[in-house]
Amino acid sequence: MVGSVSEITPLRTEAIMTDAGSGTDELAPGSDKTTTTVAMDFGRLHIADDLILYLFGAPGQRRFWFMWDDLARGAVGAVVLVDTRRLADAFPAIDYFESSGLPFIVAVNEFDGAPVYEENDVRDALTLNPAVPLLRCDARSRSSSARTLAALVQHTLATTPY
Repeated sequence: MVGSVSEITPLRTEAIMTDAGSGTDELAPGSDKTTTTVAMDFGRLHIADDLILYLFGAPGQRRFWFMWDDLARGAVGAVVLVDTRRLADAFPAIDYFESSGLPFIVAVNEFDGAPVYEENDVRDALTLNPAVPLLRCDARSRSSSARTLAALVQHTLATTPY
């Protein structure tokens, strides 16, 4: 998502996957993924003259959880990007943001080969609070990612006291 929407060349920490990572980075069935994030991605997006989003993309795997507190410090909100083939992988991020009080939205990443479910089914499977926005996106698409971030900004403004 960061790479598709950033107006600057994003900092990416992708590495080519090898057999050495097979026990660490399990792929979803049918995945043709050849790289994996080894730290985080960073980008920037101007929303308005007086509003700039600094974008940090962090993987959800347990080995990256140590970064979440640092990345969330000073953040105004978060997007939990969900792969319907691996819904259980979203639980730690949802739990983290619910307990932190940081406004967040859930974006179901839709792409070729991923199962498509009704919104209520996804919301129920994730036991998502009704107040948390749930939307669909394609993280590879600039316009879809921009709409997702705009929804996050709207949700944050609506739920954050000033």
